[in-house]
Amino acid sequence: MARDPQYDVLFEPVKIGPVTARNRFYQAPHCNGMGRTHPTAMAVMRGVKAEGGWAVVCTEQCDIHPTSETTREIRLWDDRDIPILSRMTAQVHAHDGLAGIELTHMGYHAYNVTSRETQIAPSATPLFGIAPGHAREMDLTDIADYRRWHRAAVRRAKQAGFDIIVVYAGHGLSLAMHFLSPLTNRRTDAYGGPIENRTRLLRELIQDTKEEVGDRCGIAVRIAVDELLGPAGITSDREGRQVLELIGELPDLWDVNVSEWHNDSQTARFSEEGFQEPYISFVKQHTSKPVVGVGRYTSPDRMVSLINKGVLDMIGAARPSIADPFLPKKIEEGRLDDIRECIGCNICVASDMLSAPIRCTQNPTMGEEWRRGWHPERIAEKDTDDTVLVIGAGPAGLEAAMSLGRRGYAVMLAEAGTVLGGRVARECRLPGLSAWGRVRDYRIGQLNQLANVGIYLDSAMIAETVRETECTLIAVATGSNWRRDGTGRSHVLPIPGLGDGNIFTPDDVMAGAAITGPVVVFDDDHYYMGGVIAESLRGQGHEVTLVTPMAEASAWTVYTLELSRIQKRLIEAGIKILGSHMLSGIAGGEVEIACVHTGRTRGLACASIVLVTGQDPDNALYKELTDDPGAMAAAGIRRVTMIGDAMAPGTIAAAIWSGHRFARELGEKLPDGPSYRYELPALAELI
Repeated sequence: MARDPQYDVLFEPVKIGPVTARNRFYQAPHCNGMGRTHPTAMAVMRGVKAEGGWAVVCTEQCDIHPTSETTREIRLWDDRDIPILSRMTAQVHAHDGLAGIELTHMGYHAYNVTSRETQIAPSATPLFGIAPGHAREMDLTDIADYRRWHRAAVRRAKQAGFDIIVVYAGHGLSLAMHFLSPLTNRRTDAYGGPIENRTRLLRELIQDTKEEVGDRCGIAVRIAVDELLGPAGITSDREGRQVLELIGELPDLWDVNVSEWHNDSQTARFSEEGFQEPYISFVKQHTSKPVVGVGRYTSPDRMVSLINKGVLDMIGAARPSIADPFLPKKIEEGRLDDIRECIGCNICVASDMLSAPIRCTQNPTMGEEWRRGWHPERIAEKDTDDTVLVIGAGPAGLEAAMSLGRRGYAVMLAEAGTVLGGRVARECRLPGLSAWGRVRDYRIGQLNQLANVGIYLDSAMIAETVRETECTLIAVATGSNWRRDGTGRSHVLPIPGLGDGNIFTPDDVMAGAAITGPVVVFDDDHYYMGGVIAESLRGQGHEVTLVTPMAEASAWTVYTLELSRIQKRLIEAGIKILGSHMLSGIAGGEVEIACVHTGRTRGLACASIVLVTGQDPDNALYKELTDDPGAMAAAGIRRVTMIGDAMAPGTIAAAIWSGHRFARELGEKLPDGPSYRYELPALAELI
C-alpha cells in the first residue's frame, strides 16, 4: 500500500552535524530496566526499533562515573564497558540507523548504593527523595574532574560506535541541569548566580564533547526548557529561552522537554497528545539547528503539522516507540490502521522503576525480543493442524485470537456478551481512561482483517458446547470478578458484617448500579481502580470518602509517576482520603475503620460501600472441562489452557502478554527451568 504524499515530509533526511538521519523519526532516550544486567536483551530491543524505521535510536541514560551510580542503567566507567555498548550500536547500524547515547551524571539524584561514593551537587543539598544523607558542594577541582569524566565517556562512546552523543541537561536527573536551575544552584562564583554563569558548565561540556569527537559524531543537547515550577524554577518564557539565546548554535541538535520525569512522561489520564508543545514551541526561534521534542505522538497528521508549522524538525518518541517499534515503517508503507498506539499508561515506566525488563500494555513483545525471540511484527506460521477456540473477548482473548490468526490457525472467538473488549470496554469509560480503549480497538481492527478468525458474540459457552465445536485447543479467557466480601491484601478472611449493608464492587459501578451516598470506597488494590471509582462516584454527585491501608490513594501508581497527580485530582474533586486505615466491619448505617498502626477504631457514616479489594478468577468453565478428561478426549480436545485474568487477575498488560504467549506456545507445558534466555555474568579477573 502506497503512503499518502502528505506524509512524505516525515521521510526527509535530517543532517545532525557530520551525520545524517534518514528520516525525521527519533527514538528519544528511555529507560528499559535491562541495561547492564541484560545487555543483549537491551541491544536487540534497540535494534528492532531501527528495523522499524526509527532513524535515530538512543540508549537510556548512561552513567559516566562511580559518583553517579544507578542499579539498573548502562554505564561507561572505563574501557571494559565498551564491548557491551558496542553490541547495541551494531544492532542499530545493521538496520541503517544512527545510534545515540545519553551520557549522564545524576548529581544529588544518584543512588551510589553500591559504589558508596559521596554524591556531588552545585550546592550542598539533601539527597533526592527520602534517602538519608547529603550531597556535597562541588569545588572547582570537582568541576574539572567532572568535565574530565564526561570527556572520557565521550571518547569511549565514540569507540563503541555511537553516531550521536547526547549531552544531558534534563528531567532534574542530571548534574548539568542542577547547575542550570536556580533551585539547585546557589553558588556565587563563575558557575552560579545569573543564567549566563549557570549555563557555563553546559557550554563547556558541549565544547569538550565537540573537541573529543571531531567530525565523527553529532552532538545533541537534551534539555528541560521548563521545570513547571513557575518563577521559582526555569520557565520557557524566561530562563529556558535565555539558555537558547546564549548557546543555541553550539550543538548539532536540540532535544527539548520539560522537567522532571513525572512531568515529561505524563500519563493519558492527565494529559493529551502534544501536551508539551506550549513549552517547547519557541525553541526554533533561537537556533538554526534541528529540534526534536516529545509528546506521546501517535497521529501521523499531528506529526506532519508539527514539521510544517516549524515547531519541530524531528518527531521524538519514547513510549510510542515502545508500543509500536514499527510506527515509522507503517506510516512509510501507508499502513496507518496497523499502528499500535500508545495508551499512555506508563506500565513501561513501572517496569523500569522495579528494575525489571521493560513491558508494554499494547506491545507484549517489548523486552522479549531476545529473551524469547518474539518479534513485534513477525510470528511463526502454524506448525500443527489444531483448530482453536478462544472463550472470552477481553484483552487476553482478543490478543490470543489475533496472534493465532496471524499464525494461520483457524480460530473461533466466543464472547458471552454483546460487545468485544471485556474489562477494557468497561474501564475505558472511567474518568481519564478513554485512551485505554485503544487496546480493544487495535485488536478488533486487526481481527477484521483475518478471514480465518470467526467472532461469535452473545455466545456463552458451557462444557457441552465447547466439546461440540470440534476445536482441539481451548483457551479459557473468561476474566475475573471483583470480590464483594472484602477479602484482599489486608483481609485474608471476609470482613465481618458486610452482608448487612449496600455493598458494591467496581464491576457494579461500571455496570451502572444505583448507588446512594455518602459512599465509602475501600481501596485495598492500590493501583488505579480505587481512585477512578472514587472519582466516578464523585462525578455523579455523591459525597465520597476513600479509605486505604496505604498512606495515599492508589499507592502503586508511584511507579507509573501518577501518585501526586492522583492525590491532587481526588482532593480537588472534594473526595476525602483517609490513609493508613482499613475497613474492619460494618454495623447499621456506618462502617468501622481501624488505624493500621495503632488498631484504634472509629465509625464512619455511609449509605454505600464500594470494595476495591481482591478479585476472583472466573475459572468455573475451565474446571468443568478439565475435571472430565474422558469427555475431552472423546471430543478431540488436546489441551485446555487458562489465560489472562481467568488464570490470575492482574494488569491489562499481564492479560495481553498471557494471551500472546498462548498464541506463540499453544499452552504447552512449561519446562522445568526458565522458559526464556537470560544472561550470566562472566567471571572477570580480579583487579
